[in-house]
Amino acid sequence: MRIITRSEIDAVLPEIDLMAEIEAGFVAYSRGESVVPPVGELLLEDPPGEVHIKYGYITGDDHYVIKVASGFADNARLGLPTSNGLMLAFSQQSGELAAVLLDEGSLTDIRTAVAGAIAAKYLAPSTITRIGIMGAGIQARLQLEHLMGLTECRDVLVWGRHQERLDRYTEDMGRLGFDIATTTDASGILDTCNLIVTTTPAHEPILRSSGGLRGLHITAVGSDTPSKQELDTEILAQADLVVADSIAQCVERGEIHRALRAQSVAKPNIVELGQIIAGDAAGRTSEDQVTLADLTGVAVQDIQIAKAVLGAIG
Repeated sequence: MRIITRSEIDAVLPEIDLMAEIEAGFVAYSRGESVVPPVGELLLEDPPGEVHIKYGYITGDDHYVIKVASGFADNARLGLPTSNGLMLAFSQQSGELAAVLLDEGSLTDIRTAVAGAIAAKYLAPSTITRIGIMGAGIQARLQLEHLMGLTECRDVLVWGRHQERLDRYTEDMGRLGFDIATTTDASGILDTCNLIVTTTPAHEPILRSSGGLRGLHITAVGSDTPSKQELDTEILAQADLVVADSIAQCVERGEIHRALRAQSVAKPNIVELGQIIAGDAAGRTSEDQVTLADLTGVAVQDIQIAKAVLGAIG
């Protein structure tokens, strides 16, 4: 059994084509080539925190993977990271523990950002005029970083509740070449951006439609529990294409879960991202379409990134 540290993981990540690895995981999931049980979840109240346990395997792999990841939003006040966790890789043949990946939650953060980039690759308009980011935390940074290889657009509008955090975001992302404008009024995001990523832990809608939407894509990654919601369900009602990373998960949590309860979308009209990647379902078919991807985080993402790290370390 090998213990792999955060520094070892960070050293090999640049060598890995994470887009290709995670795309393959989504395809395997949508084609029924994986076993992914329901999410294990532990919610804490004082201080508020959440722990997700995601696990499963892809048929024919050497390993099955169990991931434990936590999020404690109040840690920022203590000068601590808001996320943490680890991944465990076991032999599919014997059940022996092969490796412990002490990634401190970084692999979960990265695989989430990579999934956002994949959604944009298949669903965003061909010409991105302005990127909208909801939130100013680590995921808001990683999502924007992973879009750099997909679009030349560097014009970004970022929404947040606290100007101090928005100022830090502007400084950090400006160093990467982005032209960042900030706002505490979310309405400007829908009005001026045609690629939008939401990354907050909101429990009520912060992005609301004030009229007809046209020619944009939204990737929602913040709502990964049944109680969270970033988008007004009317936004999903106006979408021409609603995409789930996992239909089974999204009917129980996230934006699709809320829209189904409000009867803003119908389950038969939802397709999975893996189906689009594989060519088994159509993605964006015109520039005028409104598309939306609800990414609640699927265990195949954890499996694929853990496998890739193990393969790179050798």
